[in-house]
Amino acid sequence: MPFEYRSDIAHADVAFDAWAPTLEELFREAARATMQVMVENPEQIRQAQTLALKLEQENEEMLLFDFLNELIFYKDARRLVLLPGEMSITPSDGGLTVRATLSGEEIDPTRHEMGIDVKAVTMLRYKVEQVAQRWQATVVLDV
Repeated sequence: MPFEYRSDIAHADVAFDAWAPTLEELFREAARATMQVMVENPEQIRQAQTLALKLEQENEEMLLFDFLNELIFYKDARRLVLLPGEMSITPSDGGLTVRATLSGEEIDPTRHEMGIDVKAVTMLRYKVEQVAQRWQATVVLDV
């Protein structure tokens, strides 16, 4: 499991560290960690719907911030629980662009055990950095 939850950062929120050898894999792991807070059994999410997502930001840190908040937005606005599939992160005029395929389905209370209601990613102790041969992030979710 390339992420772990932390209890030493925020007591009223949920914090985790994620890590991976590539930036794309870091985004996937952070998305899995975020979804696992919201849905107790994310393995039950069927890939019934697919959405294309494109986001641009000035750096890796703000790109992951927007990416995770987009997953939370879809849960709240469209009642969709989504996980990333194919993904690419490339340089762009404004910094970086992530293009991802998100797959999932509408929340089904008979199959999805909903966990904690995540409101947003916060900037508290938030960071994304490349250390040696891996990318790592610290994320705090406002619940």
